[in-house]
Amino acid sequence: MYRIVFLLLSSTLFFSCKEKSKESIDMPYYNSAEFDPIFINDKSQVPKIITHTIDNFSFLNQDSIAINQSIFENKIHVVNFIFTSCGSICPVMTSNFKIVGNSFKNDNEVVLLSYSVTPWIDKPYVLKNYKTKNGITNTNWHFLTGDRASIYKLARQSYFAEENIGFSKDSTEFLHTEHVILVDKTKRIRGIYNGTLSLEMKHLVEDIRSLQEEND
Repeated sequence: MYRIVFLLLSSTLFFSCKEKSKESIDMPYYNSAEFDPIFINDKSQVPKIITHTIDNFSFLNQDSIAINQSIFENKIHVVNFIFTSCGSICPVMTSNFKIVGNSFKNDNEVVLLSYSVTPWIDKPYVLKNYKTKNGITNTNWHFLTGDRASIYKLARQSYFAEENIGFSKDSTEFLHTEHVILVDKTKRIRGIYNGTLSLEMKHLVEDIRSLQEEND
């Protein structure tokens, strides 16, 4: 009898906690290049407090298909910045990013974007070869190229790709960062991670799952 009552109480607590977790917002928002975390309990206040969102864009992917912001409309997306001729951190970042890619390979609600920071070299066919060489078959992982100034502006002003720098650099200064940025379904930044560390990518996978549990 006591065992039955215990199981019933445990089930009640489990489902009530699960329901509470879906209603709460546990992950912070980031509204500036300083990446100071902002925690908000009332979801209705988010649009008033978090005014920064990812800007519109249009670039070509590895298949020469035009990709714009509609690709992650009402979806979670994660981005990094690489270039195919990089011999230092980029191979490590791509390998670690595959931890995320493999975890959500068949999830149409999660999009991965790898922007080239040498788009004058990384034409679509170069990016396609890079994707193939790295054994990446995800249809939800796009490698993007296009106008250099546009990519750099988006990286610095929208994604705050260079922490504590933001848009203070202009488009002539080379962009090279290990940062991986997590963006929610409302195009608001929710996390920044070191792409050279596999442990950070595992943490990112957990955070994506947490975002998926948030109420739409």
